[in-house]
Amino acid sequence: MEEEGDAKPKKAGPRQCCVCNQRRAALKRPKTLDQICRECFYRVFEEEIHQVIVENQLFKPGERIAIGASGGKDSTVLAYVLSELNRRHNYGLDLFLLSVDEGITGYRDDSLETVKRNEIQYGLPLKVVSYKDLYGWTMDEIVKMIGLKNNCTFCGVFRRQALDRGAAMLKVDKLATGHNADDIAETVLLNILRGDIARLSRCTAITTGEDGPIPRCKPFKYTYEKEIVIYPSNHTYSNSLQILNQKFTYAYFKRLDYFSTECIYSPNAYRGFAREFIKDLERLRPRAILDIIKSGEDFRISTSTKMPEQGTCERCGYISSQKWCKACVLLEGLNRGLPKLGIGRSRGLNQDNSKDVKKGNGTRSIESKQCGSLDF
Repeated sequence: MEEEGDAKPKKAGPRQCCVCNQRRAALKRPKTLDQICRECFYRVFEEEIHQVIVENQLFKPGERIAIGASGGKDSTVLAYVLSELNRRHNYGLDLFLLSVDEGITGYRDDSLETVKRNEIQYGLPLKVVSYKDLYGWTMDEIVKMIGLKNNCTFCGVFRRQALDRGAAMLKVDKLATGHNADDIAETVLLNILRGDIARLSRCTAITTGEDGPIPRCKPFKYTYEKEIVIYPSNHTYSNSLQILNQKFTYAYFKRLDYFSTECIYSPNAYRGFAREFIKDLERLRPRAILDIIKSGEDFRISTSTKMPEQGTCERCGYISSQKWCKACVLLEGLNRGLPKLGIGRSRGLNQDNSKDVKKGNGTRSIESKQCGSLDF
């Protein structure tokens, strides 16, 4: 029998939303730690993105905007939110979905089915460009040749250029991508670890490529991944509100249709280690992600530092600081049966790119599928 003084204190009941003070809080926001209800979360989440768009003048009325659509969480939420904000605030934009088919069986073919459903759900025209059509190779074929060690290098270079080429085909003014605050913080860290001063100086910019063919912008620059989509199921939680957080994120609330499987070729990607480190920091200090982005914004590059000069690829006309762009270098290695030729520093190849690549080992000539021209 318990004595009077041994009675256990009652657990505090669920808190009210700190915005409306009427409804029960459904989640704690990772950026602000505010406890907020579902209805207010909709409004605040969308309004913050609207403010980012307005304050940074990301779009102008009448512009054609391509949304990089992979079928994943970020791009699906971006397509939905931009569609809603475009109607609500009368941006006057023509929106399009742009997808890249890397040729990864059992992954990209399934995610593209999600994008095709999004096309119907949001009423946005869809354009799909493929590695096979642009470069003559699929990622399945590339991985078969080079293995799993450096495949992300090929995919990253080809994908970036493929998006630009698809955007040029659509004749859009800008390309909007779903990179969120977590992604940008990871990129800052990666560029520091790699000593990549050139990329470090621009990786936090909300709009990039303004001196290139098609600028890119990141409306989710300050949006936490945790607010976009559901947490991984193997995460552990210490209290009931965190358990609610597991379920109640924007994609969950809106019942959005997205593809959640990770790429089968990326489990050992270098970025993954940076991502885990960022998540550990966030658990200790929720604002760590924004702090890292702010640090990246405040970096100042010494005037004595030699930066690469922007030019164009002599072979395909794409932007490059070397005679040949990275995609052309990688393609030459593949087509000559020397895939490692383009891995790491490619200066030697760029200094001697006058060789007849059609001679030699009987592999496909690079001229069969070059990078092509951006003049569509």
